[in-house]
Formats: sequence, structure tokens, C-alpha cells
Amino acid sequence: MSMDAAALRRNGRIAGALYLVVVLTGMFCLAYVPSQLGEGIAGASAHAGLFRAGIAAFLVMQVAFLLLPFALYRVLGDVDRRAAILMVVLAVVSVPIGLVAVTHRMEALSLLENAGSATQAMDAAFALCLQRYGNGLRIASLFWGLWLLPFGWLVLRSGRLPRVLGWLLVLGSIGYVVQVFGGLVPGFADSSLVRYVRMPAAIGEIGSCLWLLMFGARAGLQQPSRH
Repeated sequence: MSMDAAALRRNGRIAGALYLVVVLTGMFCLAYVPSQLGEGIAGASAHAGLFRAGIAAFLVMQVAFLLLPFALYRVLGDVDRRAAILMVVLAVVSVPIGLVAVTHRMEALSLLENAGSATQAMDAAFALCLQRYGNGLRIASLFWGLWLLPFGWLVLRSGRLPRVLGWLLVLGSIGYVVQVFGGLVPGFADSSLVRYVRMPAAIGEIGSCLWLLMFGARAGLQQPSRH
């Protein structure tokens, strides 16, 4: 049985609030913090507080991202139960991968705290920690992309969010996958294409976040699945 309009709005806004936490903390720890750090352990030591804040924000993001798919399941689960379960599983799988990855950034922080006596060996160890963190993020980002496919499908089928957001989420899922596997191709990371492949995901996710936060989910245009 489908939910009434009031429940959809309420559950949609809860999902939107969690999504906002994911978006804001993600922008901070995955984009802003790396852009502010200098080269090597010496450059990062000038922003040690920001480095710690980035780790804290990443942990908050993981907690919110663990809760988000369950909140979205309450909004979209009656549309297609199998697709909704797949959405939850693909999102949740990324969380332990991300938490393992951030342990390498914590190791880098330990080295950073001793940067006053930094040596060439410490600088190399610091770089290796960040490389391992980046490799872990690449695996996690595969699932950050894959979960958007069933999410976008549910948006398209339900009509509870604007259909354009559903298409952007589907295209964004493909973009994530292209970026992950493209990163294994020499020269791909330096090409202009990498700037655009995840743009649909960014627009679709931020748009979905803001729509849910402001309006909640609306009464769907499609009948819910019986499965």
C-alpha cells in the first residue's frame, strides 16, 4: 500500500536532511580540504587543523551515508521493493570501504603530528598513506556511483521527485563507473573528460537533496510494485 501525502513529505524531508549532511561534509572533506593542503608532509603541516577537520567530516559523512539509503527506502520502497533493496545494499557496502580507507588518512595524521622532525623517509611514508587512502576512495566511489542507478530508476518510476533528477542520477551512476575504470587507463585522469563524467551525478544528487529537503516526496504518478 502506498503512503499518504503527509507521510511522503515527512519521510522525504528526513531523507533530504541526511542527504544535505552527506553533500556538505563530502564537499568539505573530498574537495575543499585537499585543495587547501600543500605538497607533501611539510605543506600539509601548515594546515594540520584542517587536515583533522577533514577526517572528522569524512566520518560524519559515512554515518549520514549509512542512514540515507534506509531513509530513502521509506520514501521509495513501495515503488519497486527489489530495486529499493538493491539501492540500500549498494550504498551501505561503500561505508566499510570508506572507513577502512580513512584509517590511512589517520596514519598520515600521526606522521603529520611529528612533522617537526620530518625526514625524507617520513615524507615518503606520508605520501604512501595518502595514496592508500586515495585507492580506497576509488573503490568506495564505485559503489557511490552504482547505488545511484536503482535510486534514479525509482525516481523515474515513482514520479515522487522530478523525472529530470532521475535521469541525472542514472547518468551520474554511469559517470562514476566510467571515472573509476577510466582511472586505470593511462592519461585518463589528466584528460578534460574527467571533469564532466561526474557532473550529472553532482547536479542530480544536489538537486535531489534540495528537492527532498524543501518539498519532501510528492504523491507518485505510478502505481507501486507488488513485489
